[in-house]
Amino acid sequence: MKKIIRHARCLLAVSAVAFAAAAAAQTQGVSKDEIVLGTLQDLSGPLAGYGKDLRNGMLQRVAEANDKGGVHGRKIRLLVEDSGYDPKKAVLAAQKLVNQEKIFVMAGSLGTGVNNAALPVQNAKNVMNFFPAALSRDMYEPISKLKFAFLSSYYDQIAPASARLFKEKKAQKPCIIYQDDEYGLEILRGAEAGLKTVNAALVEKTSFKRGATDFSSQVARLKAAGCDFVVTGTLIRETVGTINEARKLDFNPTFLGAFGTYTDLIHKLGGKAMDGFYSTMTVQHPYEDTAPEALKPWMASYRTRFNEAPSAYSIYGYVILDRLVRVMDKAGPQLDLDTLVKSLESFKMPADMFGMPEMSFGPDQHLGSNKARLSQIQDGRWNVVLDYDQAK
Repeated sequence: MKKIIRHARCLLAVSAVAFAAAAAAQTQGVSKDEIVLGTLQDLSGPLAGYGKDLRNGMLQRVAEANDKGGVHGRKIRLLVEDSGYDPKKAVLAAQKLVNQEKIFVMAGSLGTGVNNAALPVQNAKNVMNFFPAALSRDMYEPISKLKFAFLSSYYDQIAPASARLFKEKKAQKPCIIYQDDEYGLEILRGAEAGLKTVNAALVEKTSFKRGATDFSSQVARLKAAGCDFVVTGTLIRETVGTINEARKLDFNPTFLGAFGTYTDLIHKLGGKAMDGFYSTMTVQHPYEDTAPEALKPWMASYRTRFNEAPSAYSIYGYVILDRLVRVMDKAGPQLDLDTLVKSLESFKMPADMFGMPEMSFGPDQHLGSNKARLSQIQDGRWNVVLDYDQAK
């Protein structure tokens, strides 16, 4: 009888081990030799300039990891789908990556609307949304094991920046022009909250639909209201279009944008008219002739691989995958959602050569950093005017 019991216990133990091994083997996107990741980027729409650079930065880090053997012997495969910065298209792209390609993690997807549209698809299969290139607060709130963000929100960037700059410029009539979607609304709310701290309120609010190209009526409203301080809930072409229209009308308030407007494309496309424009940011655009010496080897490697200079968004893409590689490595050989979350919730990263702020996470902290800087276009180039310890 005792032999039978012992034999039964052995069978149970073996079964438990086999079950655990089978469960590990069934982790979506993780096999013995490979980790499959996905990302949704705009490669054909209004933010294609961002999407292409994010993709390239991510691919560079993937190549570096794979050249060194991958993560615990598993090579990384990154699948990129074009969202066109369209939430409807993003749902279909997410369904393909999650349900057909069976990715392990969605990383660095571009655009608030795109991420919000894709999240239900990901949540249904327990696919983490890792460090989206979208800085709305709902990318990390409420706390969820499927949501981790790396940089401060549009709201938390624009609130202190609008208050400080409005006061410094001794402005009287603050206003806003914003894209009528999740992105623009976060900036609107942040501007309202920030101005309230200096006893000011927006005297004019004007919006536009995603994809708009004519901003003449909105700018005319701002001028008619006598605005001398304008927050812009805009992106690339909307920023250039708004400021160019203002210059035509000899309307020259202080213009302040959020993270989504910090790109060299603003002054490349808009020219001299863009001088004076402010934007919140973290990583400084890497101009090749003035980049820090520590950054030049990375920039040269990027140019060799893609035959073009990197941008701030190339750096963001690289950083997103770098942090993911690090936390997957820290999670150990038994990689699944639970071990990845555990690794993330104890992950800390100091400031780096790119100028990224230090990051830290915890069970109740799924945002890596709440710091930002402020830059201004001066003589056709971005220059930091308030650093992390000053931009409060």
